[in-house]
Amino acid sequence: MQPERIAPLVTQLNSFDASTRATALRELVAAADAGAIATPPPTNSANMHAHTFFSFNAYGYSPSALAWLAKQHGFGAIGMVDFDVLDGVDEFMSACATAGVRGSAGIETRVFLPEFATREINSPGEPGVLYHMGIGFTSSHVPETVAPIAVDLRSRAAQRNREMVTRLNAHLHPISIDYESDVVSLTPGGTPTERHIVVAYLHAAEQQTDNPTAFWSDKLAMTNEQVTATINDSPKFQNLVRTKLMKRGGAGYMQPDAGSFPRIEPFHQMIEACGALPCAAWLDGTLPGEQAIEELLTLLIDKGAAALNIIPDRNWNIPDREQKRLKIDKLYQVVALARDLNLPLNVGTEMNSFGQKLIDDFDAPEIASLRRDFMDGAYFIYGHTAMQQRYDMGYMSAWAKAALPTRRERNDFYTQAGKQLEPRAASAVIDSTMSAIDVLKRLDAN
Repeated sequence: MQPERIAPLVTQLNSFDASTRATALRELVAAADAGAIATPPPTNSANMHAHTFFSFNAYGYSPSALAWLAKQHGFGAIGMVDFDVLDGVDEFMSACATAGVRGSAGIETRVFLPEFATREINSPGEPGVLYHMGIGFTSSHVPETVAPIAVDLRSRAAQRNREMVTRLNAHLHPISIDYESDVVSLTPGGTPTERHIVVAYLHAAEQQTDNPTAFWSDKLAMTNEQVTATINDSPKFQNLVRTKLMKRGGAGYMQPDAGSFPRIEPFHQMIEACGALPCAAWLDGTLPGEQAIEELLTLLIDKGAAALNIIPDRNWNIPDREQKRLKIDKLYQVVALARDLNLPLNVGTEMNSFGQKLIDDFDAPEIASLRRDFMDGAYFIYGHTAMQQRYDMGYMSAWAKAALPTRRERNDFYTQAGKQLEPRAASAVIDSTMSAIDVLKRLDAN
């Protein structure tokens, strides 16, 4: 393939047209397989938490683009996670199969946890509100029995966005945006986030004012010099506007209460009905709810949580030395606790904020000793995903509950299965009458 052909294909991976993305990926992978594009073999690395443009990816990546990213750079595994929707799962699983990379798919949302109603957990300033996840989905399809739960997640997110735009339009007068035409249009699936709203307002200020710097100086209560220093750094300025206007104390912010988000139980019900795994999410251990982390994780395990998500970079890559020391200590404590509680780890960079890495640096001295925990978690969730997709024998299956009755047994099995199951290998002859040992033997021989 001619070098000048590669760049346009990579750009097409992020087209809002699904067929364009699929065609571009097939051409890129075919070129890589033919040796026309150099791609390294898979390395001992993974990013299992990366958002796509079906919620918000800071680089504009589609599910197909994430799969190509993993192929292009030799990631050992890649996992997509989107806020409130499963729209990208089918595309992502197909793209990973095409590219020959280990992949898993998930969803993230906020739920209300009444047992921690008076404590901030992992959503600063919002007692009782919990960022929470489901991982290991194999399809965008949601069974009819739990479809209303998925619809509720989507509709709640849209309603929060509309209310925020109404408040911000009043505060940012004389500029204004229309939610449907200016915000929803920025997404391929009609599922925007706060970050899309920021982009829409920045565009509106450029189009509707003669002096955007003066406008933002007034609305953000900053000097012209302060705005001038950041306005041309688009990622930095977008984060600044979001913090000033949409976070606690901002004109667009509305303090949530017990009714703002769904309870954790129906969210788990939907996840499990899809054959996926409920997954707790760790921030950094500094808020009251996470200071009681063993109590919290024990409660979440009782409610069905089977794994723990961590974003390593924000727990060690910190300029302030004292904060860095504190958060690294907390990170090691929670990883040790996860081992004790038999909670595999799902780690990644998110990619939903400008400046976040494409993949964690597992060689960094601060986290190098945790590489095995991180990679075993990646193999575990891929092992579940592949076993569920190919054989209907994932972690939540009737087979797993009978053949692997304890959490540790299941964790060990799916971690080993994830190591043995090659993405492009033909499916071995396996069925639910086999023992776990026999399944692994058959996978090893395949």
